[in-house]
Amino acid sequence: MTVDRETVRLQEDVLAKSRGIAERNRGWFVARNMLALNLVSSPGAGKTTLLERTVADLAGTIPISVIEGDQHTLNDAMRIRATGAPVVQINTGAACHLEADMVARALAELAPPQDSVLMIENVGNLVCPALFDLGEHAKVVIISVTEGDDKPAKYPHMVAASKLMLINKIDLLPHVDFDVSACIERARQVNPDIEVLQVSARTGEGMGAWRDWIARGYKAASEFSLV
Repeated sequence: MTVDRETVRLQEDVLAKSRGIAERNRGWFVARNMLALNLVSSPGAGKTTLLERTVADLAGTIPISVIEGDQHTLNDAMRIRATGAPVVQINTGAACHLEADMVARALAELAPPQDSVLMIENVGNLVCPALFDLGEHAKVVIISVTEGDDKPAKYPHMVAASKLMLINKIDLLPHVDFDVSACIERARQVNPDIEVLQVSARTGEGMGAWRDWIARGYKAASEFSLV
């Protein structure tokens, strides 16, 4: 098989440019004492429902702004706007992931306040977003119990790139064939340091631990910015 060297070089140039913009985004967040989280999952894992509940639960304690990524429609942005959180929708068209320059443009429109949290809901995809740094402090991969406990083995690059794995929809465990222990074991075979929380965005079970995780990251981001 022959390799097109010009294509490889172009891909490397694109990734290098994206990494540069991501670093500028990261500096922007640090200068404003902001925690930025990149939420990634396959379609239907419950990212938007999780965000809705998170914004509602943290209202009045931690300011949250949201960037919504989807190929088409404003549906998710409308759901988040109904919670009262500032939100900007990015429609990627044929692209299967958000990129750092898209986030930079969205930040200019969103203008999130200092000392706040930015939630970036990436396009539903467990492949491409693993390769693209947006400048976030951490990727949070969300897996639902309706998808199968082998997801970490099937999509190892995403698990390796993530700091936290949320196992969502645990209220459905009695009705599905999902081995929580096996899922966690597979994730830690790929990423021994990954943290894991079990939650139900619909019932609220486990959401306190998720809120505490955000609060710790928010505090750490603020303290780092003051050094």
